[in-house]
Amino acid sequence: MLFWTKIPHLVAKFAQGLLDTSVLIDLESIDPDLLPNEASVSAISMAELSAGPHATSDVAERARRQARLQFIEASLSPIPFDADCARAFGLVFAAVSAAGRKPRGARAVDLMIAATSVSLGIPLFTRNAVHFIGLEGLTEIVSVP
Repeated sequence: MLFWTKIPHLVAKFAQGLLDTSVLIDLESIDPDLLPNEASVSAISMAELSAGPHATSDVAERARRQARLQFIEASLSPIPFDADCARAFGLVFAAVSAAGRKPRGARAVDLMIAATSVSLGIPLFTRNAVHFIGLEGLTEIVSVP
């Protein structure tokens, strides 16, 4: 059983949810009661985690990032960014633009993760809710402290 999976007889606020990369990075320090019973991960988040070990020159940090990646790879099967996600990305792009934010650039990857959440119809759990301003009505953004 995954360490963030709840005991079946307990009722959580969210049965399902997509974990943003920010949650995956801090997973060990997050109270499991704040996460969904059934956690999913986007292939986009897996790509970010795969890049992580290569983004540091600190040997100890690289090892921690590699261990995290291997644990998550062994625990969860990533949701592919498929045609449904691509269509949802158009909605996400429009919503963010309408909110006066730039949908391109550094945070475009976050919006692809949000599009995965939209296409699945499940909440997105993140530690960076500010990255998803403008998506109200498309998907539920759950801020994880």
